[in-house]
Amino acid sequence: MAEITLIEGLRQAMDEELARDESVFIVGEDVGPRGGVFRATQGLYEKYGPERIVDAPLAELSIVGIGIGAALYGMHPICEIQFADFIHPAFNQIVSEAARLCYRSGGEWTVPLVIRAPYGGGIGGGLYHSQSVEAFYAHVPGLKVVIPSNPYDAKGLLKSAVRDPDPVMFFEPKKGYRLIRGEVPEGEEILVPIGPARVSRPGTDLSVFAYGMMHQYCWEAAERVAQEGIDAEVVDLRTLKPVDKQAVLGSVAKTGKALIVYEDNLTGGYGAEIAAILAEEAFTQLDAPVRRLAGPDIPAVPYSHPLQDWFMPNPDKIVAAIRDLAAY
Repeated sequence: MAEITLIEGLRQAMDEELARDESVFIVGEDVGPRGGVFRATQGLYEKYGPERIVDAPLAELSIVGIGIGAALYGMHPICEIQFADFIHPAFNQIVSEAARLCYRSGGEWTVPLVIRAPYGGGIGGGLYHSQSVEAFYAHVPGLKVVIPSNPYDAKGLLKSAVRDPDPVMFFEPKKGYRLIRGEVPEGEEILVPIGPARVSRPGTDLSVFAYGMMHQYCWEAAERVAQEGIDAEVVDLRTLKPVDKQAVLGSVAKTGKALIVYEDNLTGGYGAEIAAILAEEAFTQLDAPVRRLAGPDIPAVPYSHPLQDWFMPNPDKIVAAIRDLAAY
């Protein structure tokens, strides 16, 4: 076992998939000699060359369009969008083309495409480097949406995404790139299936649902309230589309209470879908209203660090929400 960072898990996944399958290639801005703005692809250009690690111009629409075309001809592209905030120019290519080609061709054409993008706030990035865009894509049939919270899952889920026949939106919590560390076996094939959630901390008093960086914060908050006698179960959703309904419903059937934490704006954020599932399918098992803790409904995460802290959920805010829900 080796302790690595989340971004090292991603790099290992890409390295292994490039070595395994010559149809895999990476395309994105600065992914070549520079190794990406976050160094996710560091060392891969030197190892695999410019035909498989392709530096692209500042044109997200073209990056994804190239990926779709290549995928239709049997290749397995990994398209990197430098920040999730910049993915919007490619929205039509992703939503109207990649997501619908299998359906519109009656299953004759598949799009084995991975689109990687760092998302989320907390790094002082301000308006254009802090957005959480996962809810836009979780809305779209034909897309899979994955968000890892630790190095093991980052590696295993990305390898599974590369091998998946459908387009996968792979969002990475940039604040956790080097902050989150974990043990990953060396010399083993690691594949984490897309779909199943993971109970990272069993509990009996209430269920806390999260993903990405927020999962780490929720786990920390659950450990803190355990010292007060509150036993919170923490569920790492990992895959937002398709969501693991069985895990969500099973956890609440055990605890009777649910807190959903995400760093997107509250209204219309992904947590609303989890809340709707619980309202429709677990109503009689709930002992309290479903609670959401998320960012406020303002246009963006502010530049100012005090205002950024006001916007972002954090362990202290989660602790307070758990206490409030446990006392209901």
